[in-house]
Amino acid sequence: MVYAGQIITANMWNRLQPVPYLARASASLTRVDATYADIPGASVPITTTAANAVYVVEAVFDCAVGTASGTTRMLGRIVTDGVAEDSFAIHEMDQADRDTVATMARGTFAAAGAHTIKLQGALSAAAGSGTFQIYTQVKVTVYEVP
Repeated sequence: MVYAGQIITANMWNRLQPVPYLARASASLTRVDATYADIPGASVPITTTAANAVYVVEAVFDCAVGTASGTTRMLGRIVTDGVAEDSFAIHEMDQADRDTVATMARGTFAAAGAHTIKLQGALSAAAGSGTFQIYTQVKVTVYEVP
């Protein structure tokens, strides 16, 4: 917050502009169980200069079903500083196909410093196989307020 008559510093001006980050998977990730694993390359390192910076994440998962299972789903999630966000990208595995599914998240980095946002994938059950392909991407926009 800036107050009337306050002197604005260069650091405060730098924080006025939103900062975008983008990462794309560098390799595919195949899952056959319900254990989450990091999608290679779909990770964004972020450094904030002030506490309470707001982040907005848009995640797109390129899902290919290898072995169909009518009762299983491919689940993509966003993980912020080691904590899973509460929404999922969900792809039904009832047929061998390939689709793009998405999810979003919004939050606040309580402290200034280094942060990491990454994507993970898993299946809802150990039935069938699904691959998160290399067109899986994550976009993060960080808003810092002076």
